Amino acid sequence: MKLTIIDRAGQAIKLENVSAPTLMHAIRDAGLDLTAQCGGCASCATCHVYVDEAWQTKLKPRDENEDVMLDVAPERCHGSRLACQIPLSADLDGLTVTLAPGSSFDEA
Repeated sequence: MKLTIIDRAGQAIKLENVSAPTLMHAIRDAGLDLTAQCGGCASCATCHVYVDEAWQTKLKPRDENEDVMLDVAPERCHGSRLACQIPLSADLDGLTVTLAPGSSFDEA
């Protein structure tokens, strides 16, 4: 499976031969800046990403819990999703997402 991750500097990082169970795991395994503080339980918004418009309809809809967590995410938009709630499958080969600003909730 291939993924394209746009980092916060706007650089496209191509990931190939991805075998992670979720998008969050794939991004973290690649060493990209994604905190994913809760480890994938959808109890924080530190894995906030923007899904490319062409891929939004290929994902299962947000459930209520994900929607509530995204309400606390900085700069939420139509394509906002929690990477931990996107299971990877062959149907998503080629998926493109952008790391949302503030996804890592850096502490001052």
